[in-house]
Amino acid sequence: MAPKITQPRVTKVVSYSGGGKTRVEVRSLRAPGRGEMLVRLRSCGLCGTDLFKLSNDTVTPGAVLGHEIVGIVEELGEGTEGFAVGERVLAPHHVSCGQCALCLRGSDPLCSVFRENLLEPGGFSEHVLVRERAVRLAARKMPAGVSDEAAIFLEPAACVLRGIWRAGVPAGLESSCAVVLGAGSMGLLHLLVLRAADPAIRVIVSDTLEERLRLAVELGAHAAATPREIGPLVREVTAGLGADAAFDTVGGSGILESAVAMTREGGSVVLFAHAPAGDRARFDLNEFFKHERRIVGTYSGSLKEQQEVFRWIVAGRLDASRLITHRLPFSRFDEAVAMCRRLEALKILLVPDEEGS
Repeated sequence: MAPKITQPRVTKVVSYSGGGKTRVEVRSLRAPGRGEMLVRLRSCGLCGTDLFKLSNDTVTPGAVLGHEIVGIVEELGEGTEGFAVGERVLAPHHVSCGQCALCLRGSDPLCSVFRENLLEPGGFSEHVLVRERAVRLAARKMPAGVSDEAAIFLEPAACVLRGIWRAGVPAGLESSCAVVLGAGSMGLLHLLVLRAADPAIRVIVSDTLEERLRLAVELGAHAAATPREIGPLVREVTAGLGADAAFDTVGGSGILESAVAMTREGGSVVLFAHAPAGDRARFDLNEFFKHERRIVGTYSGSLKEQQEVFRWIVAGRLDASRLITHRLPFSRFDEAVAMCRRLEALKILLVPDEEGS
């Protein structure tokens, strides 16, 4: 029988208070129901989607953001199988039904139930209830040899891998080339996932910050350049052919036009970032269709991509922990957001205050 919690069921959360600001408050927490589990948070990653919602004030006051969590199982609901109290786990927040028309056609992230948040109240909480569908289909026990910092990237790396697979980049060719536009945490994660998927691929990274370009090369990029230099560099590296795929992690019609211009005939552009509100793409449609180029949108990762990334993380094939630059307590959440906006941090982990620094 699962042990029972005797103390009052309360937890500290980072609550959205409006106007892009947050506060730490105490919330009551229900007991885990059938098939659910209660997790004590170890860390939660601050991601680009969180930043976008805060910047655009699209969050309902009182909401708790966060979804990249690693924690310890503290209590199991009735009938919950496959996990034990005390185990360290990962728990993705979105899980498709696997049975609808979209799921059956491989469009799992567009399933009508996929966007339902299965982490209650959200990742930036000392305790998180993981709902039944996530426990049954997506949660995973983490082996002792895998650090929290490596594990936290499972969900975002799965999103990246989906875009890579959809781009159709040829594998195993020494001449294959991909361009990553933007060397923030997600841009550099693209670099790492591309290299994990195919060590032979040449990845060229572009950014405006010299220190991020240097880091990209240290992480395995074939070359790195500023936006002004990237076009000629791609032509040089590919002997005029163009890149097999370009991954836009910045967003916007201007970046899209640049990405299309540097891909080869038959190449792909993968959109992996929000564009400014109202932005519209403008490029020569005849040139686009005559050269059989593709533009691919990628919203999230499915269980298939999560399983592959999990295998890579456990095997040591993918370790993105170097991208984490700060580990801050909940009480410094707004500071963490400001640091990301000022480009002073790559990836920040938020932790309960007694564990923060």
